Amino acid sequence: MKIADPAQTTLCNEMKLLLEELPLDGACILEFGCGKAEKTRILAESGRPREIIALEVDTIQHARNLEITDLPTVRFSHGGAEAIPVDDASVDIVLMFKSLHHVPVADMDRALAEIARVLKPGGVAWISEPVFAGDLNEVFRLFHNEQLVREAAFAAICKAVESGSLQLDKQMFFNTRSYFESFAQFDTRMIQVTHTDHRLAPELYRQVQEKFESFMGPDGATFLNPQRVDLLRKPA
Repeated sequence: MKIADPAQTTLCNEMKLLLEELPLDGACILEFGCGKAEKTRILAESGRPREIIALEVDTIQHARNLEITDLPTVRFSHGGAEAIPVDDASVDIVLMFKSLHHVPVADMDRALAEIARVLKPGGVAWISEPVFAGDLNEVFRLFHNEQLVREAAFAAICKAVESGSLQLDKQMFFNTRSYFESFAQFDTRMIQVTHTDHRLAPELYRQVQEKFESFMGPDGATFLNPQRVDLLRKPA
């Protein structure tokens, strides 16, 4: 296994890739860190999964998700990967979109063990993690450097595979695209979030703004973001 593949520069829509790769038809899906339920909605509206259990640890966002009433196959729940409120061997597919590195490092091994517990034999886990590279990462790391936690997340995955609790089906490397029309939009989407309390001193805020604006063009700023997906399977 490798944490990154700098030679892989394919631009990809991750949800399109997921819809092609995973056996979604009639599946019970468990999604961690569902956020604003944007990916949850795409999955539910595809009509393919039987049920989606969408977990979120951010209490503010979870409360907002509970107000969603037009996704009858989705059940929103408050919780994280280190203590999954789901029965043993009850889930066909686990989805983690950029969320394993948000699990406390001390709990990452437990989170992977919990994923193995809830998956049915032969079930799969789509663990998607951002690679610590790219121009947007150079901006983000000024106020929220995730290098160590991303490395720890990868180490936990490798440990789970080495232990045999989960098997590696394959790794996928690709780029996704992020667009911001202005620094104000970047501020709203990346700094003023509810899941993390970013408190930037005025000088640091100025440095972040200057770095971001160095990538601005006439029509805004577009970034290519390296990603890795580890597709894991519970032994049958």
